[in-house]
Amino acid sequence: MVEHLAEYFVYAIERAGYAGAGLLMALESMIAPVPSELVMPFVGFLVAEGKFAMITAIVATSIGSLIGSLISYCMGYFGGRPFVLTVGRYLLLNLEHLAWTEQWFARHGSWTIFFSRFIPVVRHLISIPAGVGKMRIVPFCLYTLIGATIWNSFLLLCGYKLRQNWTVVQQYSHIVDIGVVIVLLLGAGWYAVRHLRNSSSVPNKS
Repeated sequence: MVEHLAEYFVYAIERAGYAGAGLLMALESMIAPVPSELVMPFVGFLVAEGKFAMITAIVATSIGSLIGSLISYCMGYFGGRPFVLTVGRYLLLNLEHLAWTEQWFARHGSWTIFFSRFIPVVRHLISIPAGVGKMRIVPFCLYTLIGATIWNSFLLLCGYKLRQNWTVVQQYSHIVDIGVVIVLLLGAGWYAVRHLRNSSSVPNKS
């Protein structure tokens, strides 16, 4: 299935150029089953071949990610969860993943929008609870654009370095995903320990 998807993505990008890459990344930022690990490395390969300009490719795909995220945000903001579930069933939406993402956003707040761009599964769904929760649009766009640009650029550079072997990125991307999750958990643990220490050091006033 992955090989077939890769063929479709390659065809779309070769036919539509930057617009095709941007469209695929817009779908990736929604609830459509389009993995960025299959799109961006091929874009990097085209940059290495001189068919794409690196800056233009990054701008086009990052704008695509932002547009897709905004569509999901609006689905949640204006339609609410019932509308998302109605549309999502046509796009293979996993309800367990959505519920977990909603809990993640409720627990960690706005910064989740940025960090979620580096977390598998969550990156596809996080815009929905942000919309349902009526998060302010400017911070949402800012966190989304910065996070998406960093992630897209990383995958593009991987494809740029690997050239013809760009599909290898998809095979090993889970290692990067695991590493990112571990770093985030360590950061959260450090913050929690520091917060508890600061709280215990505050003298009680009686």
